[in-house]
Amino acid sequence: MYAYIDRKKKFPVTTLLRAIGYDSDKDILELFDLADEVKVSKSGLKKYVGRRLAARVLKKWVEDFVDEDTGEVVSIDRNEIILERETVLEEDHIEMIIDAGVKSIILAKEDASNNADYSIIYNTLQKDTSNSEKEAVEHIYRQLRNAEPPDEETARGIIDRLFFSDKRYDLGDVGRYRINRKLVLDTADDTKVLTRQDIIAIVKYLINLINSKAEVDDIDHLSNRRVRTVGEQLYAQFGVGLSRMARTIRERMNIRDNEVFTPTDLINARTLSSVINSFFGTNQLSQFMDQTNPLAEITHKRRLSALGPGGLSRERAGFEVRDVHYTHYGRLCTIETPEGPNIGLISSLAVHAKINNLGFIETPYRKVRDGKVVVDEPVVYLSAEDEDDKTIAQANALYDDKGNFLDPKVKARYEGDFPVIEPELLDYMDIAPNQITSIAASLIPFLEHDDANRALMGSNMQRQAVPLLRPSAPIVGTGLEARVASDSRTLINAERNGVVEYVDANEIKIRYERTDDDRLVSFDDDVSTYHLTKFKKTNQNTCINLKPIVVKGDKVIQGQVLCEGYATENGELALGRNLKVAFMPWQGYNFEDAIVISERVVSEDLFTSLHIEEFELEVRDTKRGEEELTSDIPNVSEEATKDLDENGIIRVGAEVNGGDILIGKITPKGESDPSPEEKLLRAIFGDKAGDVKDASLKASPSLKGVVIDTKLFSRAKKMSKDVEKKALEKLEVAHDRAVKILKERLVDKLFTIVNGKTSQGVFNVYRELLVPKGAKFTQKILTDLDYAHINPTGWTTDEDKNELIKLSLHFYNIKFNEELGAFKRDKFAISVGDELPSGIVQMAKVYVAKKRKLRVGDKMAGRHGNKGIVARIVRDEDMPFLDDGTPVDIVLNPLGVPSRMNLGQIYETVLGWAGLKLGMKFATPIFDGAEMDQVEEWIAKAELPISGRTYLYNGLTGERFDQPTTVGVIYMLKLGHMVDDKMHARSIGPYSLITQQPLGGKAQFGGQRFGEMEVWALEAFGASNILQEILTVKSDDVVGRAKTYEAIVKGNNLPTPSVPESFNVLVHELRGLGLDITLD
Repeated sequence: MYAYIDRKKKFPVTTLLRAIGYDSDKDILELFDLADEVKVSKSGLKKYVGRRLAARVLKKWVEDFVDEDTGEVVSIDRNEIILERETVLEEDHIEMIIDAGVKSIILAKEDASNNADYSIIYNTLQKDTSNSEKEAVEHIYRQLRNAEPPDEETARGIIDRLFFSDKRYDLGDVGRYRINRKLVLDTADDTKVLTRQDIIAIVKYLINLINSKAEVDDIDHLSNRRVRTVGEQLYAQFGVGLSRMARTIRERMNIRDNEVFTPTDLINARTLSSVINSFFGTNQLSQFMDQTNPLAEITHKRRLSALGPGGLSRERAGFEVRDVHYTHYGRLCTIETPEGPNIGLISSLAVHAKINNLGFIETPYRKVRDGKVVVDEPVVYLSAEDEDDKTIAQANALYDDKGNFLDPKVKARYEGDFPVIEPELLDYMDIAPNQITSIAASLIPFLEHDDANRALMGSNMQRQAVPLLRPSAPIVGTGLEARVASDSRTLINAERNGVVEYVDANEIKIRYERTDDDRLVSFDDDVSTYHLTKFKKTNQNTCINLKPIVVKGDKVIQGQVLCEGYATENGELALGRNLKVAFMPWQGYNFEDAIVISERVVSEDLFTSLHIEEFELEVRDTKRGEEELTSDIPNVSEEATKDLDENGIIRVGAEVNGGDILIGKITPKGESDPSPEEKLLRAIFGDKAGDVKDASLKASPSLKGVVIDTKLFSRAKKMSKDVEKKALEKLEVAHDRAVKILKERLVDKLFTIVNGKTSQGVFNVYRELLVPKGAKFTQKILTDLDYAHINPTGWTTDEDKNELIKLSLHFYNIKFNEELGAFKRDKFAISVGDELPSGIVQMAKVYVAKKRKLRVGDKMAGRHGNKGIVARIVRDEDMPFLDDGTPVDIVLNPLGVPSRMNLGQIYETVLGWAGLKLGMKFATPIFDGAEMDQVEEWIAKAELPISGRTYLYNGLTGERFDQPTTVGVIYMLKLGHMVDDKMHARSIGPYSLITQQPLGGKAQFGGQRFGEMEVWALEAFGASNILQEILTVKSDDVVGRAKTYEAIVKGNNLPTPSVPESFNVLVHELRGLGLDITLD
């Protein structure tokens, strides 16, 4: 067995053991209990004749000699090998041993020949050339440095620094915890470096591993994978930033050795802030939050990634890393993960999981003791490592109020196996059936009836649902909808009980019930005002618009939802709409997952959504002069600029169409000799007309909407020093006055609390006495105190009063910091203005709201992975209808169900119909949902067909269809992939520089690629002229396309195409290889 240090040369592990203090063979063999020590005597050794020596027999002596350089007498330890290891002890050897003056010898244990452990250690000792700690230390030094050690102390120092110095490395809390757990040690948690015991335990573990007495770690087990939170990564970045700052400070101190300098001269905070900014700006895992809807937002915050710095890369990640592991149960969602190259590498935290302080994911369980569920104790959170060797029952195992299981045997889980066992063998029990999935998967009703692949799609597509103008909560849900809406922090909840005093579209005012003590310590008014978010653009261009759902005079209770909107209804998540559905073909229009939808859905705006697009224009300071925002744009009609204000920004409320000017800007032209025409224009209109050009921002061709907001950011206007000074002085006076009033309020509150009380000693945070013990509190004493660094505890002997003092100071600090923050912002606005990048003088933004109705080509989906494209919007009267004449809203293809195996949609459809008829909503939690007999019971109550199938009538002919059809109510979502964003056309646009072919993609205003397979299709039809045209004048024949344009303008016949540019590129490449090609 060998040891490597810093990946350099190897040496026997016994050399390392000697170097850390296990000097002799005897010490090493005793560590592993492999040898017996025998005292040397003639009679005593005779008993052991025939036994093998486990360690060398060494003759040791000290030799003195005179150092020629110094003349000093130096002593050196010498040794000579009398008998080698593994020598069988014979009578002849006894005399040699006694003559060598050895006190004791080491013999192998009787059963050592069969001991595999011993053979490894023995073989290592055989290779070990060192015989003492000194020799081992020197040997390691030579291996590492390729040089002789100057002295023993230096050599020993290297070993200490490598293994036992906390300046060299730090195991951290996690490292120490894992070593202690793995090697079953009880080393103190604050020991952050290796100990001698650690090294010995590692050697023993490796020996057990070779002898198949221990198992190799499972790299995918969650005890071997931990979560590095943002805070932890930021902590590491701060370390990098501070070390850079320290280096800079040292350099400055060295340069300016004799000067007097202040900390300000030495410390440059930009060093630290640039590291933090680059971490948030360039880190692979630093992403814009997905704000498509509240579910997308909360899911993004709970996402875990195996990619990023220090993690895996997509290319190197194999199947095992991506696969579901049994330790993911209750920790990582086994369903929600992307479908593309990141599958299995990006996952979601399970519903009830949490991350402990070491970064390991824990999941909660109920205790089971003596076969009974412990119902009166809190749940226990276990990490993957804690859960090993534990037997855990499923959450749906039945038990009574006292915790007794109702069945003699229960389904359980033991690591990766699923035995059915007696309750007495259980250790724990799951707390909920949805424990194994994420939030998104827990929102899919009847998930247990869906194939996992489709459930994955359903989870992912719910995150893509755009918030509708008129959302509706699902009739069939899972009971988690309200919790998701609340925890996404989108809505406003009542802080305590109270009465609504005022409501309008922008704000809600509530007078809360407060005790006298609450009123005394608080600096807020009795009435709390909540401002509602109105038409706010999200990162994905969807819209947050909250509407109040309370009215004046309503009594509210703590936690009650006060508003709705942004994909919520009455405090519940509402990503889509409930639609009446029929599973049947409709004239082939719903072939291959296409969807046929009723005109009613469009006309009643059931799937209409609002999208807000941001347009931005920067005003730069160019070499030719400063650009300018203006509505006075050269060569533009008055009609085109009628909606622009004096800054050239379009007014709020203006309707916008493609090509309209959103922000007017002019930029200076380069100075050149004016032409006669320009001279004339300048003579008539003055200088302005000639020397600027139009650089306005115009709306893209497909844009159609209304301007809902505009913003203009500018640097501070250049003002004289006196004007700026006066403005700042005025601001400071106002700030000082506000702070003074705030302090007076605090003093009044404190005096009310401590009136008549004597001090127990009031200190500041530096333990300096401010009010002596025994002094009576007066208004003057309280006024003179500095509350910036005051200690709020222990002012009086009355603990209730002390608590009120602490709360008063806490709320005072909150108010003080709010006031200070506002003052700093106003001061910055006067002296600096808006923070803009260098070279930019102004920045204008325009927000345009677009109302998107459902259109042919839009993508829709249910919650079960049943996605499709709207293929036809049909008039209500042409849709299939029920006996009572009600037309269905949506027709889905029945062939989309059996092969996809997502039967959950059928259960949802049937139960949804019953819910609509009875005016009820159902919560059917996953893996604990409604059984078939319960669904049938509600269908019967609603007086609907038990099978969920009924005869429909053809809307076009009025005839009844031959077979009954599955009809019901399904919850459908409109996804973010809308046809308006995909539609694109090009006539003339940018070309690639080398190949001269049109660019690709909508963003580049590119063309549609006519690829290899499309060429085959035209070849198959024999359409040679069309093919030639596509490969030349419509692509990269530069001369040909110019001539073709000319011919079309003049009305002539099209010219013969010439050589395409890509052929020239090929010729040039061949010439680069030394092959000259000429065309005849």
